[in-house]
Amino acid sequence: MHEVNFEEAVEHIRAKDPRYQRDAYLFVREALDHTQKTIVKENRGTPRHVTGQELLAGIRDYALTQFGPMVITVFEEWGIRNCQDFGEIVFSMVEIGLLGKTERDSRDDFKDGYDFEEAFRKPFLPQSKVMKETKSVI
Repeated sequence: MHEVNFEEAVEHIRAKDPRYQRDAYLFVREALDHTQKTIVKENRGTPRHVTGQELLAGIRDYALTQFGPMVITVFEEWGIRNCQDFGEIVFSMVEIGLLGKTERDSRDDFKDGYDFEEAFRKPFLPQSKVMKETKSVI
């Protein structure tokens, strides 16, 4: 069986679907590695399959540490506007053989993820602005 080269696979994906920049695929792969390491640590060294929701949480955590308050700007540059975009990237990688999936995994796992403003902007707002926004919602 021919092992899939990551760079070639991403170029093949992008030739058919150019919505997302090459770096978006690299980031998702790195975020998956980050998420798997976290899960292994939590499971006392036992690896297991990562669900879509777990991957989204790992993406959020990894993105905040990598890009800080620039996360949304970086994602927009890559063509990523919401959590569904991560599902599209993941399943493009699954279809070409870069990632595996179970019968329970689906693009819908990424549909109702988090709001980007809440996940990526709010952690960097001054506390006074966060309190003001919270009061206006109440």
